[in-house]
Amino acid sequence: MTDKWWETVPLKDMSEDQWEALCDGCAKCCLVKLEDEDTGEIAYTRLHCKLLDAETCRCSNYENRKQFVPDCVKLTPDNLGALKWMPKTCAYRLIHEGKPLEDWHPLVSGEQSSVHRQDHSIMGRTVSEDTVFEGDEFDWIVDWEGNEP
Repeated sequence: MTDKWWETVPLKDMSEDQWEALCDGCAKCCLVKLEDEDTGEIAYTRLHCKLLDAETCRCSNYENRKQFVPDCVKLTPDNLGALKWMPKTCAYRLIHEGKPLEDWHPLVSGEQSSVHRQDHSIMGRTVSEDTVFEGDEFDWIVDWEGNEP
């Protein structure tokens, strides 16, 4: 196997460790997202899932997350194509689309913190969904793909 195994191993053939290593730790998939019922357009917010540890950008109960957040989506090679809300820089999405990983991805940079140091994560820029009243989520919409929150 080469040092850049993610370039040669198909998603469906990756081991569990390889699959998990693809996650860059940005935590953008843990954001509350709102979908326009008429257009299907997805809006990201500055609100994160109640299970996200905002200090580390990791799920505080990853193994049991579906028990506490039933609508949490488990990524698989089979469902990646249907998840249009995945961030454009997500390694799973990039590989699914046949694109290379970003230079700041930990597998490329060799540093787990590079995603945070280069401001490609939500670290320090969100609040828990538990701190906002239901119905106020629209006040927290932000463009994570280009504009600073």
